[in-house]
Amino acid sequence: MTERRPAGEVDASGATLFVRYAFAPNSHGYCGPGDSEGFLGYGLAGRIDSGFRQMAQAFAGAWPYLELIAGATGISDPLDCRVVEAYWVGNRLLDRVGVTNIGNSMEDRFRFRTGIKFSSLAAGVEAGGLPHHSFHVFCIYPWIGLLGEDRRAEHALTVLDRCRIRWGQVVALQGDQVVVESQALSWTGSQLVLGAPAREIVIRAVDGVGMVQDLAEGDWVSMHWEWICDRLTPRELAALRHYTDVHLGLVNGGVEHSGPRLALG
Repeated sequence: MTERRPAGEVDASGATLFVRYAFAPNSHGYCGPGDSEGFLGYGLAGRIDSGFRQMAQAFAGAWPYLELIAGATGISDPLDCRVVEAYWVGNRLLDRVGVTNIGNSMEDRFRFRTGIKFSSLAAGVEAGGLPHHSFHVFCIYPWIGLLGEDRRAEHALTVLDRCRIRWGQVVALQGDQVVVESQALSWTGSQLVLGAPAREIVIRAVDGVGMVQDLAEGDWVSMHWEWICDRLTPRELAALRHYTDVHLGLVNGGVEHSGPRLALG
């Protein structure tokens, strides 16, 4: 049965959460609408309307996953907070989607584009991939196939690390900047792993304008590119670690690294 909210009730928490995680790549022009300031404005205002939905649907990578998770779990709105959290952070909705639904979604999105090479792209689904952002980064992005190339391996590793949703613990606060201790991705030559903890500087606001306030030393946060996305509860931190580990396991456990590159170029 599809879960629906009472008539007239609009919950903007999912939209706000979506902006928290999607703004960073949008601000760099990697995906989403052209108006990144307007997109951020929706998140700061905490509102949802047809204009915001159009912006969210412009994220050609993320939006189909939200539709997939919502449709497979009986939730009427892809911007429901539970759905948005499932994709970016992870929760039990992912385990309810089912491999058939995931496979059909991949087929709809990529079969025409990839043709006979689609099987290379579908390997991650068959191996147990789930509609989490780490699946898209590790099992769909072509960058994974460049790790073995000397000229482009370092850049590919940086893109993979910055594009995934990573976690870190706040060490110090410096105005709009935050020092966190986190683990960057490392490439061993055959395995994609988390490296030793190290400190990095990330952004929580620009000129005091941001979506994550009242941080304290010791807090755990999620990050996308150079931005802090959210403060993580113990449950959310555990989920993000778990689903990231699931998809690193697929990459390191036999899914062909060059598959996405062969299929998508």
